Amino acid sequence: MAGRSTQPGRGVMAKALDVLTAFDGSRDGLPLTDLARRSGLPLSTTRRLAEDLVAQGVLERLPDRRYAVGRRLWRLGLLARVQGDLRDVAQPFLQDVYEATRENVHLAVRDGGAALYLERLHGRSSVPLVSRAGSRLPLHATGVGKVLLAHAPPEVVADVVAGAAKVTAYTITEPGRLARELAEVRRRGYARTAQEMTLGTCSVAVPVVDAGGAVVASVGLVTATRADPVRHLAPLRVAAGGISRSLC
Repeated sequence: MAGRSTQPGRGVMAKALDVLTAFDGSRDGLPLTDLARRSGLPLSTTRRLAEDLVAQGVLERLPDRRYAVGRRLWRLGLLARVQGDLRDVAQPFLQDVYEATRENVHLAVRDGGAALYLERLHGRSSVPLVSRAGSRLPLHATGVGKVLLAHAPPEVVADVVAGAAKVTAYTITEPGRLARELAEVRRRGYARTAQEMTLGTCSVAVPVVDAGGAVVASVGLVTATRADPVRHLAPLRVAAGGISRSLC
């Protein structure tokens, strides 16, 4: 991100967006120095913009002086079409999967080179995860992400495969092996992972398609490695089919 503030002609709105984008994956807030580093803006500029955003209710200043996303931005985010329409349609189907499995259930869409999680259902007995609604995780290291990547445009696949990084020791990053796995995802109609994103967990995911048959989202389930996630394919496929029909 560094260096964006040096581009000529960038206005206040663009710089404010840099500040807001810096919160990606940091729900617990950021100190000013981290906010400046992530946004690529000078410390003084970051402080001024952050305080302006606090005054507008877009950001919140916590007692320990960290900045966090405010309620006004949260409310606006809920109005986003990709979150509102798809999430609302999917919610009852995701709930059915959770009731049937009592495992972590995810709904995700592709956001550039990452999987954007629109929803996560879980309970007290569900295995702990890093994912949550609004988080962005690597396409190549997650079940829902592999489904989305397998059906992404060739240039996206090439970029992700070329830049795939290890998240755990088990993350598949070798270009040839990853390409073969994506082909297998397309052939069998589902993706699975084993400890690629979080140690001690495995996952399975299936695609959600629109009226034209294009993959627009993915529904997945994450469980502990002691259980075979593929045994939950049936409820996932029923849910994905229901969501797909509702989108048509």
